[in-house]
Amino acid sequence: MFPLHDSIPTRFPPFAVWFLVFSSVLVFVFELGLSEREIQGFFYLFGLVPARYTDPEWAQTVGFPVGDYWPFLTSMFLHGGWMHIIGNMWFLWLFGDNVEDRMGSIRFLLFYLTCGLAATLVQVFVNPASTLPTVGASGAIAGVLGAYFVMYPRAQVVVMIPILFYPFIVALPAALFLAFWFLMQFLAGTSALFQSAEVGGVAWWAHVGGFVAGVLLHRLFFSPARRWRFHRDEIAYHNAWKRRL
Repeated sequence: MFPLHDSIPTRFPPFAVWFLVFSSVLVFVFELGLSEREIQGFFYLFGLVPARYTDPEWAQTVGFPVGDYWPFLTSMFLHGGWMHIIGNMWFLWLFGDNVEDRMGSIRFLLFYLTCGLAATLVQVFVNPASTLPTVGASGAIAGVLGAYFVMYPRAQVVVMIPILFYPFIVALPAALFLAFWFLMQFLAGTSALFQSAEVGGVAWWAHVGGFVAGVLLHRLFFSPARRWRFHRDEIAYHNAWKRRL
């Protein structure tokens, strides 16, 4: 299922979402100018390599800087390909504006980075021996999805479901769509536990950790200046089909 748009309008410009999208795209453009060898070194240096922190002797042997924890932050702004960044930025663009609308831009940015940090910590805990770099904003964005899941459960999300060669489009409650998304991440992560630590792919447990962090922590970042709001759009089916400008 791929989400197209939702039914929740915003009251304020999502400056933090715009900043995060712009920053991630800017870094990705920089990546495009690197050779294959340079991009590999770039990912190992600024991506999150779990064994770098769980096995200091190995890290020193291969030449990682000692005491450098910036990858817990910088890894959120790296992406491994066009589909990776397009998918992540689309989910952030679609769901992030409504969460930012309730928190305010600065609080949302702190919330986003906190969820991203929680996601990377979970990934390191689950797969501590991995010597492959983890990159991408999906852990932080999963936190945004977790917050949206709690804040707007009755919103409608229009999704596209490809059935054979026909794109079937339907509106679903946000709680149902996001619960299904989380279940898929959890099942995929559980399956990955039985694979070798050196197998690359999606950091499923970062998604799980980020989502749970978003569910648990989102209220800590609510802006007291922006009172809680309830819109008819959260339950009005027809508003989900209106394209927001």
